[in-house]
Amino acid sequence: MTIFNFGSINLDHLYQLDHFVRPGETIASNRYQCLLGGKGANQSVALAKAGAKVKHVGAIHRNDQAIIEQLQTLGVATELIAQIDVPTGHAIIQLDKGAENAIILYQGANHALTEQQVDQVLSQAEVGDWVLLQNETNLIDYIVRQAKQHQLKVAFNPAPMDVVLAKSVLNDIDLLIVNEVEAMDLLDVPTVDEAIKALPIHYPELSVLMTLGKAGVHYFSQQNSLKVEAFRVNAVDTTAAGDTFIGYCLAALSTLSVFDDDSLLNALQRACAASAICVTRLGAAESIPTAQEVADFLQQNKTP
Repeated sequence: MTIFNFGSINLDHLYQLDHFVRPGETIASNRYQCLLGGKGANQSVALAKAGAKVKHVGAIHRNDQAIIEQLQTLGVATELIAQIDVPTGHAIIQLDKGAENAIILYQGANHALTEQQVDQVLSQAEVGDWVLLQNETNLIDYIVRQAKQHQLKVAFNPAPMDVVLAKSVLNDIDLLIVNEVEAMDLLDVPTVDEAIKALPIHYPELSVLMTLGKAGVHYFSQQNSLKVEAFRVNAVDTTAAGDTFIGYCLAALSTLSVFDDDSLLNALQRACAASAICVTRLGAAESIPTAQEVADFLQQNKTP
């Protein structure tokens, strides 16, 4: 079972500050780091550390070979990453004392995927493999259509949210991964409860993984409904928490032939543990724990 992750790759310029910069203000940063990031890269690293076979599909500038080497070191297959003459995507991240962040994103090479590249990648896939997508690359609708023609399963994390795009592909998605606000925006309803009721009605074949921040996660479909609380930890940086959760959860879900409550519970708890460890560390990909660290954490902490 292979997961083909069509995802962004960024260089994250991380600045630690006392507070977010206000209009007209210039302030000094307490610390600066340049780190591997991007939702796609983060999720690929989490998948690999969770034990999944993941092939990352994306693009970077040909001079950024260090990114390829780092992903390979972290267990991600990189042969499907194009090296082109467009600048690598990057993010400018402000991190305040409360572990909250504000991010400016430059798309760069992340929006340089071609239909030919997509076709070449999917021709290698086998029935039952997964395609993972986030909304930080181009050609989302094309990738989804082609994936379904190859009888692949598709997981979509539509962040940053584009309601029109997300709705256009939902009928071909197997697993939708959203937070509360994204779910409400997608259904155009004022409450989370209304979104939870509406999604299975409008999209009966869809499974939904709804992240609830500090409250945990809610997985639901026509067949299942399961909530898991988050672990309580002292957070220092929430940058890659959601991506870590997604990678660990999909790594487990992709191995299931039957989505029974016990298997789902184990997958969600393991993903919550991975996310909890992640927020206690600075950075994006570098903060994602290993499978052994997650196992040790679960041994040491009561089930949420």
